[in-house]
Amino acid sequence: MDKSPEKIKQMFNDIASVYDFNNMVISFGLHKLVKNKVVKDIKFNGMVLDLCTGTGDIAGLISKNYKCNVKGLDFSVEMLNISKRRYPDIEFIEGDCTNLPFENNSFDFVTISFGLRNIENYDKALDEIYRVLKPNGIFIHLDFGKKNPIVNLIYNFIVPKLVSIFYKNLVPYDYLIKSKKMFFDETQLKSLLEKHKFNKIKTKSYILGGISCQIMQK
Repeated sequence: MDKSPEKIKQMFNDIASVYDFNNMVISFGLHKLVKNKVVKDIKFNGMVLDLCTGTGDIAGLISKNYKCNVKGLDFSVEMLNISKRRYPDIEFIEGDCTNLPFENNSFDFVTISFGLRNIENYDKALDEIYRVLKPNGIFIHLDFGKKNPIVNLIYNFIVPKLVSIFYKNLVPYDYLIKSKKMFFDETQLKSLLEKHKFNKIKTKSYILGGISCQIMQK
């Protein structure tokens, strides 16, 4: 797959205006329930960085539920325009996950949701996340899981059908399904994270294994 940064950036700029509506349709609203659950399961405090923040839903939930200093970062200007309007009290920054504009040991928590698999250079992004986390800081990664093949089969079948009804351009969502299939399973992802020095890695599953969350420590 072509995951060059410019191509991925353009794709997200193009779909920004319909991104939230389409997510609600293709997940039957479950994505909001899962994100709420994940945020409430983890007790955030201090300095928090939400990477691939998109339209800011995770950053917004953290800011709403905890007294934290939250920053969101994304390289899609159109996505950030929406997040800034929606959450004016949060600082949103245009930036690249493989070259973060922050000092070493800056954040107590770093989150990335449904974003790592869209980055061409996983290794550089994970090195940067590790670098900006404080000692013993927490990294939370959220994305589709692969433990339940039935859930995955249903999702892979339903998404193209729904997108064809509500959004005529199938290209971004063809990419979504392909990137989901090609991304690491939970065991492979744990090995990748350990390679980048993260430890105490715990995995939590949501929607019968359809969504997977890794929580780990620097």
